[in-house]
Amino acid sequence: MDRDLVIIGGGPGGYEAAIRGAQLGKTVTLIEQDRVGGTCLNRGCIPTKALYKNAETVNSLKKMIEFGVSLGEFTFDMSTAQKRKDEVVNKLVSGVDQLLKGNNIEVINGKASFKSSKAVQVTTGSGTEEITADNIIIATGSSTSLVPVPGIHLNGVISSDEILNFEEVPKRLAVLGGGVVGVELASIFASFGSEVTIIEFMPKILFRLDDELSKKLTVYLKKQGIKIMTGTGLKEVQQSGDGLIVIVENEKGKTELKCDYLLSAAGRKPNTDGLNLEAAGIEYDKKGIKVDENYKTSAEGVYAIGDVIGGTMLAHISSEEGKVCVEKLCGHNADVNYNAVPSCIFTFPEVATSGMTEDEAKANNIEYLAGKSMFGANGKALTMGEGEGFVKVLAEKESHKIIGVHIMGPHASDIIHDGSMAIRNQLTIENIKESVFAHPTLSEVFYEAVCSCVGEAIHSMPKKK
Repeated sequence: MDRDLVIIGGGPGGYEAAIRGAQLGKTVTLIEQDRVGGTCLNRGCIPTKALYKNAETVNSLKKMIEFGVSLGEFTFDMSTAQKRKDEVVNKLVSGVDQLLKGNNIEVINGKASFKSSKAVQVTTGSGTEEITADNIIIATGSSTSLVPVPGIHLNGVISSDEILNFEEVPKRLAVLGGGVVGVELASIFASFGSEVTIIEFMPKILFRLDDELSKKLTVYLKKQGIKIMTGTGLKEVQQSGDGLIVIVENEKGKTELKCDYLLSAAGRKPNTDGLNLEAAGIEYDKKGIKVDENYKTSAEGVYAIGDVIGGTMLAHISSEEGKVCVEKLCGHNADVNYNAVPSCIFTFPEVATSGMTEDEAKANNIEYLAGKSMFGANGKALTMGEGEGFVKVLAEKESHKIIGVHIMGPHASDIIHDGSMAIRNQLTIENIKESVFAHPTLSEVFYEAVCSCVGEAIHSMPKKK
């Protein structure tokens, strides 16, 4: 065989698997048809968060008078924001390139397709070559899927890839999909000044969130001027002058919405096209490539990780699966604890969650304790002018083990790791209570929520008996 390990796809799952393989002594080749970093780094997580910071800054400027700072009028230039975003992305892509080079990983810029379970054909700008390997990992990720309705391919119907490169702020933006991508981009462009409408088929946005978080966030988004239409399906898109007419339907009947652009953010599909999986005997369906608990496919020596196997499509899950997959095929004992994976949503305020929701605990017949603490009672949050939101903690009633943590408020994406580590390590209410949290910090709200599970929170009013 030419190589010990070939990885198809250079996103977070692929490049981290490659580096881990090199660390474990494997000869590794990484095949990527675009730029390393995948969707997350080039067209997803990082560019979105770069624009999120611009939006956050705009929001802060609107509130400067609260801090005694009078600015008068200010302007926002989208092209400058795009330039800054591109600089951030390019710096990180360059960093990944250097890491791969530093770990002696061969990187081939080309498109791979299977010839057999041990061989892939790679098409590059200079021709084709066949590569054989003892083990092959598929990490090709996912891409935006379109709802099959009339007019969905009209000009003006855009994906997240396109909106992340806008040089101007659209006046009217309709967003199809109230999931993470749709809600984040709705929040960002509403902050920039767009009139935003979210269209969501499910009865609530962010359907998998703890119900209380979803309801509260809906209230906050509406306060920011975002119109939210839940229980609403897209029926048709029509051209209208320079814009679009979006026809939607709910229990009240059909409605026509006028917008400049319709952002399609209603789901993603695994990238399996062109891989010629049949030639290797790899089983898959529309949900993705089928794997076992070791990420093995139906073909000997072929593995798959990340978005291409379906499930929860998060960059950090792909990364962890990539590393664990390599460790397993090298004979190490490793696993991904999916019960403790954090999920972060960059809205205003931020939302983050890990572990079970209340509905999931009830569905599994788990008796639990629930504790909650408000950011409005936290000194650090109030000094920041960000007292909105709360932390909710769920713990098993008998064992007191932490099983769920749900946060909406300032820096929720940073605080959630307190909760994830507690769940991963099966920490109890007592373990957290015995820890000392620095004051004044936002993490104190997590501590107070844990204490609230047993009625011992100091800075919360006692529950009425």
